[in-house]
Amino acid sequence: MKILAFAGSNSSTSINKQLVTSVSKFFENYEVEILDLNDYEMPIYSSDREKSGGLPKLAYDFAEKIDTSDFLLVSLAEHNGNYSAAFKNLMDWVSRIPERKIFGEKPMFLMATSPGKRGGASVLEIASKRFPFDGAKILDTFSLPFFYETFDNQKGIIELEKASELDEKVKKVIKENFS
Repeated sequence: MKILAFAGSNSSTSINKQLVTSVSKFFENYEVEILDLNDYEMPIYSSDREKSGGLPKLAYDFAEKIDTSDFLLVSLAEHNGNYSAAFKNLMDWVSRIPERKIFGEKPMFLMATSPGKRGGASVLEIASKRFPFDGAKILDTFSLPFFYETFDNQKGIIELEKASELDEKVKKVIKENFS
């Protein structure tokens, strides 16, 4: 089982990348590849750019990473209540690949975190409704509020209730989908 993990952020200090990296350790018995969105930076999508230059190779490269994985582990950054511009741009380019849905009908565990009390709830709600149309089979979601108070880089989630919630959800996903 090959797991592709990434954060929907291009920040070098992304708290969502810290979260997805930490959660990927729950899948220690599987092959996990953690991507950095900065490796897939492309010009801002426009139909004019697409007509004049076609699709960037990086859009195909990202789609290939999805296609060669069995499971997606994603943590979305929330910028003004929605996806980050870097992630949205990547989605826009990949969506233009003929005869493909962005997430390739792959199962996904979808997460978000933020420094505030809602823990990326707005972007999780948007993605939970949108991603199935884009070929994601969302198995479960997880939100971590108050990141700087509830997360430690060495220990992971240190708030007991949220740590327990995540543990239960990951165990359920593994039991029901990795057997």
